[in-house]
Amino acid sequence: MQIINGVNTSQLSSLDRGLQFGDGCFTTAQVTQGKVRYLAQHLERLARDSQRLGIAFDDWPKLTQEINALARQSDLGVIKILLTRGSGGRGYSAAGCTDTQRILSLAPYPMHYAAWQQQGVSLITSPIPLGMNPYLAGIKHLNRLEQVLIKNYLDCQAAQEALVLDSQGNVVECCAANILWRKGRKIFTPALTYSGVEGIMKGLVIEALQSEGYHCSHVTQAPSALEQADEVIICNALMPVLPVVRIDQWQYQPGEAMATLLKLGFTAS
Repeated sequence: MQIINGVNTSQLSSLDRGLQFGDGCFTTAQVTQGKVRYLAQHLERLARDSQRLGIAFDDWPKLTQEINALARQSDLGVIKILLTRGSGGRGYSAAGCTDTQRILSLAPYPMHYAAWQQQGVSLITSPIPLGMNPYLAGIKHLNRLEQVLIKNYLDCQAAQEALVLDSQGNVVECCAANILWRKGRKIFTPALTYSGVEGIMKGLVIEALQSEGYHCSHVTQAPSALEQADEVIICNALMPVLPVVRIDQWQYQPGEAMATLLKLGFTAS
């Protein structure tokens, strides 16, 4: 089901800048018993990202109302929320373009996450790197061609997820998740200064682990830093956390940080 600007429709202008240029941002949230989990954090992300992209939007009460109305139609699902700059301008120019589009869609929840949380997941290093651009780093914008190519690679390899590096060979994230690793009581996660997406679950996980006495550092490191990790975890708003059991030739076991997160309620539906 799709809702565009409050109307139940799947029709969007072919001149929309989200289609033409990837000119917009989005967030993907879990719906449980008719409510969006972590809605406040998802809206904060949209507000932050749209502001960084210079997309004028201030009708947050209306958008929130539409999100809640759509979520009430599902006991367990996924809601995707997009903001595009709309149609207008000449070429790349957005001059005079003020009709920001609100696009909502509701889909089934990926039921395999519960099994993956029990069994763990394997990662393979992606041969496709992420480009480095500090101006766009962290934003969940609509320009996701790198992730599309990485997912195509994963599908060809019949792999569950990818370890994704930047063009200088540093660890950034996974195809559709953030990554953290533990050594003792220290948690490490890539500093997304030049590329990658700042997921809301990553922030929630770090906050939860810090409250349990772990120290978290944002680092710029090569994949070799993961070789001696005590455990590796990936996360996004739907998983929400999964233990990694293999990265290429390296093997891991779910550990104390994963057990802590499950105890705190970060369980897959």
